[in-house]
Amino acid sequence: MMLRRVAFATGAVTLAAVLAVAGLFGADVYLHKRTERSAGLNMWGYRGPVAPRKRPGEIRVAVLGGSTVFGYGLTWDRAFPVQLEERLNVGSQGQRRFSVVNLGYNNEGAYSFRYTLEDYAYLDIDIVCLYEGYNDLMGDGNGGNPSIYRHKSPLFRATGYLPILPLVFREKAMALRYGGNLGAAYAAQGRTVFQPTLATRATSGALNAAASIGDSLEHQIARFGSDTEPSVVQTTGNGCAFPWGGYCQAVGTAIDYALGQGRRVLFVTQPYLTGERGRDRHIWQQHAVEAMLHERYASRRDFQYVNLGEAIDLRDAGLTFDGMHLTPAGNGRVADLLAAPVLTAAASGG
Repeated sequence: MMLRRVAFATGAVTLAAVLAVAGLFGADVYLHKRTERSAGLNMWGYRGPVAPRKRPGEIRVAVLGGSTVFGYGLTWDRAFPVQLEERLNVGSQGQRRFSVVNLGYNNEGAYSFRYTLEDYAYLDIDIVCLYEGYNDLMGDGNGGNPSIYRHKSPLFRATGYLPILPLVFREKAMALRYGGNLGAAYAAQGRTVFQPTLATRATSGALNAAASIGDSLEHQIARFGSDTEPSVVQTTGNGCAFPWGGYCQAVGTAIDYALGQGRRVLFVTQPYLTGERGRDRHIWQQHAVEAMLHERYASRRDFQYVNLGEAIDLRDAGLTFDGMHLTPAGNGRVADLLAAPVLTAAASGG
């Protein structure tokens, strides 16, 4: 009798646990479905609808970076990777079909590139577009940003499924500690908080908030000293001179990995920031990485460097809503400028 009671109790506890896990998983999937076409991620952890199996003859492009790739403040279909796909399929004149997958993730820098490429190898990517420098301007003092949000999830690493509830619960807890103000919680961590609704609002309050974001970014960059660009940027063959060693090493590691997998690679310099300190530091960073890229990859046909530094004026309110993140029109400009290099990369692959 006692054994039966123990067995029943054990079974009841197990069943309750299974049902609880199933309930949480169901809620997590529902939340993904509810947000994936607006401000969220799909169940596999990237932006937009789940990419179908690649068709014969299709060229698949993956764009990696931070919130400017993600399209922060916009719905998924207004970020530049989606607009790039449209341009590519027009530019190819029906000879080839292109698909572009948005693998951007907010606040991630170049360090995440290698992990992202490995985690999404199953997407059978042909061309890799690396588009990130902003998030490494305020890194660890050696130009590095060690954030790898998706890869830190054991469930994601094991199955490819990215749970969203832990983020929701974590932000709820942070907000509770700061009187319900999530923005204040992130600000206490020294991070700039971007408001997703700024891109679609035209109130004076939204404009003031956008201005404060620009001020916050400039303040954070200023914390890293008054370094100015040296007259000569010295590279080592493996990276860049201080303070960009970590950044350049991460970029080179990702490029080497992608090329080793037979993929073609584009590295893109983002539009230069406009704040006095931010612009100087961004240009310095990108000059350093450009010199490293030229030294290591100039002779390779499967690599291209594309500089969009002066292509978009981030003071233009029609192109950006906070001095960094682009409006649909700004993202369209990026797509226009990247279409030709991607088509060239596709042609180089035969």
